[in-house]
Amino acid sequence: MIKTKIEKAPETMTARERVLNTFAFQKTDRVPINYSSNPLIHAKTMAALGCAPDDDETFMQLLGVDYRCAYVTYTGPLLYKEVPGLIVNPEYGFYTRWVKNAYGGYHDFCNFPLKGASDEAIMSYPFPSPDDFDYDGAVERLKSYGDHAIHSGGAGLVDIINSIGRIVSMEDILVGLQTEDETILGLIDRKLDMELCVQERLLDKAKGRIDFLWMGEDLGTQCAPMISLELYRKVFRPRHQRFIDLAKSYNIPVMVHTCGASCWVYEDFIEMGVTAVDALQPEVPGMSPECLIKHFGGRLSLHSCISTAGVLAFGTTDEVTQYCKNLLEIVMGYGYHFAPAHMIQDNTPVENIIALYQAAHNYGRF
Repeated sequence: MIKTKIEKAPETMTARERVLNTFAFQKTDRVPINYSSNPLIHAKTMAALGCAPDDDETFMQLLGVDYRCAYVTYTGPLLYKEVPGLIVNPEYGFYTRWVKNAYGGYHDFCNFPLKGASDEAIMSYPFPSPDDFDYDGAVERLKSYGDHAIHSGGAGLVDIINSIGRIVSMEDILVGLQTEDETILGLIDRKLDMELCVQERLLDKAKGRIDFLWMGEDLGTQCAPMISLELYRKVFRPRHQRFIDLAKSYNIPVMVHTCGASCWVYEDFIEMGVTAVDALQPEVPGMSPECLIKHFGGRLSLHSCISTAGVLAFGTTDEVTQYCKNLLEIVMGYGYHFAPAHMIQDNTPVENIIALYQAAHNYGRF
């Protein structure tokens, strides 16, 4: 029988205090808790906990989630061609299609608009103006978030390889980066110029209410680096540094999402001023919690380390509970944020998700 209530740990701090203390490696009342999942399993878990389908806020409170996102919505003109049966992203122009699977389905990327395109087509590709976003609406939403920790951006902010790969194809972005193709680099820079301006306007409008900047760049495969450290330093690092410097100018921490085998770049992150790293896949070489604490404990705050492709999807509730207990014994006290390594997938049993968050409250107390 699925447990339908989470018994939360006693709290003596606000969510905002808890998260900011964790970034600063200072003591908290309990481990800060975060959550992300695919829409289908999210709806099932909400129903199991008795939440209305549109009541995400109550759901987040039931789990004890400490984080909320400050986001801006695009309000500008349609810049990209619509294709029947596909969804076009209004900000970047990439396409997705619905692909069924045994658990429901997934929106997968397709119809890459600039795959094999000429230099002229790439140089004329449009991105939105920073004027075409609703900053006032974002600030108004912040009023409903109370004392939660607020971040701007997310795993998709910056994200050069993935975001440009969805436009030109993964093959073309990787070749363009390796050859330092000026046209591809120009496309990247126009996108980043827009994103940086949007983030700066949002931070300015929010007037100190945004607590950290979240950005991303998937730099590893499941067994090795995606690119060389030399390429990272030459092409990626100066572009990432612009966003880190923006956050530092507002005196807020920076968290970087990096999938796969990514610890090879963490020393550079520390030099650049990154505060925390996310998407820590414990099954990947060098990314176990023991390794991360040994090499980076006290220097990088750690967000996640809970595999969505292991015990959470395929174990029992008791195994999930024991996994979380063991993890927390290793990482607590080192600036650890409790969270899944990726969005929880649709093949995950609902009872395991509830066991996961119950374990955070049971064993994440200081």
